[in-house]
Amino acid sequence: MTTLTTERLIMRQWQATDFPAYAKINQNPEVMEFYPSMLTPEESHAQAEKFRLQIEQKGWGFWALSLKNDERFIGFVGLNDPTYDLPFSPCVEIGWRIDSAFWRKGYAYEAAQKSLQFGFEVLNLEEIVSFTSTTNLKSMSLMKKLAMTDTQQNFQHPLIADGHPLSEHVLYKIRNPALPL
Repeated sequence: MTTLTTERLIMRQWQATDFPAYAKINQNPEVMEFYPSMLTPEESHAQAEKFRLQIEQKGWGFWALSLKNDERFIGFVGLNDPTYDLPFSPCVEIGWRIDSAFWRKGYAYEAAQKSLQFGFEVLNLEEIVSFTSTTNLKSMSLMKKLAMTDTQQNFQHPLIADGHPLSEHVLYKIRNPALPL
């Protein structure tokens, strides 16, 4: 199991003590603005358990994110291989969800950079994708800051009902810089 650290953050395996804080994050309308609905505490727990199992089995995934100075849990950042069918499957995605109290501090960027480094240098991935609703300008801004490129290949997310205002998604990609063009 891999634990990653940055100057200010620890990306680690999920612990039972993270689950209540994660449920609170998933009940925050600001955090969940670009998801079809907020998650119940039971749904949050199940999702966190899924993330924990993936890390246990593969050694990587959507890591629990905590502050280095006080070990406070603030959300997740990491890599995932979606199990549902996407127009560009198979793939490995980078994703994040951070408590809004910790936004605008550079934490998502710092942890996402470390995740990309791990994906390219340790997992030797050719590329990593990220996707979000076409209306989620904050996430798209982070994707651009990470040097990801908008593929201009929008798609309908298969887990969101057709016609839902959040169903159309953008697709961003970044190629492993160590690979030849």
